[in-house]
Amino acid sequence: MNLTDVIYLTAISFAASIGRAMSRGLPDSYRVRLEAQASPTLKPGWIWLHAVSVGELLLAAGLLDKLREVGHQIHITTGTQAGLELLKKRLSTWDNASGRVTGGGFPMDDPHGLESFFEVPPGAFITLETELWPNLFRELEARNIPRCVVNGRLTARTTDSKFVFWPRRAASRLSLAVARDPESVGRFRLLGAPNVVLGGNLKADLPPPSKLHDGWEMLKAGWQDAPILIAGNTVDGEEAMLLAAWKQAKESFPDLRMIVAPRQPKRFDLVANLLNAKKIVFKRASSAWSTDSEEFDGESHPHDSCSDDLPAVQSPQAQITIDQWRETQVLLLDTMGELPSVYSLGHIALVGGGWLWHGGHNPIEPLYWGVPTLIGPGSENFKDLVHPLLKAGCLQVVTTPDIANNLLRMLSQIDPNGQRQNQIRIPERFSGCLQRTWDFLMPYLPKL
Repeated sequence: MNLTDVIYLTAISFAASIGRAMSRGLPDSYRVRLEAQASPTLKPGWIWLHAVSVGELLLAAGLLDKLREVGHQIHITTGTQAGLELLKKRLSTWDNASGRVTGGGFPMDDPHGLESFFEVPPGAFITLETELWPNLFRELEARNIPRCVVNGRLTARTTDSKFVFWPRRAASRLSLAVARDPESVGRFRLLGAPNVVLGGNLKADLPPPSKLHDGWEMLKAGWQDAPILIAGNTVDGEEAMLLAAWKQAKESFPDLRMIVAPRQPKRFDLVANLLNAKKIVFKRASSAWSTDSEEFDGESHPHDSCSDDLPAVQSPQAQITIDQWRETQVLLLDTMGELPSVYSLGHIALVGGGWLWHGGHNPIEPLYWGVPTLIGPGSENFKDLVHPLLKAGCLQVVTTPDIANNLLRMLSQIDPNGQRQNQIRIPERFSGCLQRTWDFLMPYLPKL
C-alpha cells in the first residue's frame, strides 16, 4: 500500500465510522450504503454487478440477461435510495425464478463496509460508467479478482480534478475498461488504465422495454383519440416551460394530452404542486391503477371533447375509469423505470435536460418506438448519440421560444386516425454495442 492508498483508506474509514455513529439521523440516501450487506446466498465465483442509480440499473438489463443466460450467479448493487427502490421492483423479473440474481445497496469503501462482500469472494466485479473506488479495487486486486468498467465514461471534470490522484490510483488497477466513446478512451488511458477498448454506448443498444401493466389500458381507452405529448427526464424549471408550450399548442389541438416524467424522484411532489397551482386536471402514476372508480389528483374540470368511439368494456366500473381518464389532461409519471415503455404511447417526445441544463438525456428511448423527438441545445452527456442522430435526421434541436411552434407543426402531421405520418428509424450503426461489450468482457469472467 503506497501513501495515496493510506491517505484514502484513513479518510474513508474515518468518514464511514462517523456516518455509522450518526446513521439514525441521516437521510435514506446515505443509509443505503452504510447498511449495505452482501446476500447470504452467494456462492464462490458470483458476479458483482454495480449500477450506481436508476439510469445505470436500466442500462444493466442487457448485460444482466447475458450473465444469467450462461449460468452466472449475480448480485447487483446500487448506491441511491431511488436505485434501491427500482432494484426491489425489478429483481423478481430479472431473476425470472432462476435463483441466481440478488441485489442490495453498494457498501462504503472502507474495510468494515466491504467485509461481507468478501466473505464469499466474487469471481469478477463489473461496474457501469464512472464508478472508480480505490479501496475496493485494491481489495479486488489483492485477491486477483478481475475489475471491469463497462460503458465507461469520463469527463474533463475527473481528469482535471485536484483530487485526480485517487481516481488515477483506482483506474491503474482496472483489468478492463470498455469505454463508450473515443474521448473516454483517451481519458481512461490518461488516468493510467492499462487495458482500454472502445465498446460504444450501451444506451444506444438497450433491450426492449418491459410491458406496461394492465392499468395503462384504461388510459389508452380514455385517450385513444387524443394526441399525446411525452416530456421525459425533465429537470428543474423545464416542466413549467413545457407545460406553457403544451397549453399554447392545446389552443389549436384541444384534445392534446401530456405525460410528464421528472428526472429526479425528489421533485415529484414539486411538479404535482405546480400542476395543482395551474389548475390542471392530472393523475399521478404512483396512485392506484384499476378498472374501478377512483379519486383523481388535481382540480375538477369539465372534460374536453373526446370521441365516444371507445372500445367495449367489461363493467360499469371500467367505463367510469375510462371516463375519468377522458377528463384527465396530464399524467405525472412519478414512478421509476417506466418511462422507456411509456414513450410507446407518444405522438411527440420532448426529452428534457437540454433546455435548462447542459447535459441532456438519452434520446434513443423515444426513437426506439419511432416517436418524433425534440431536444434542447444542451446535450453534453449524450453528444456521442446526438450528433450522429441529428446527422441522420432522427432528432430536432429546438430552443425554448421555438418549442410551441414546432409542436404545432408536428401535431399537424398526425393523420385523423392518430398515426404518425413519418416513422423515425434509428440507423443500424447504433446496434451491436451490447454484443461488442460482452465479447470484451467474457475473458474476465470465471469459468463455469
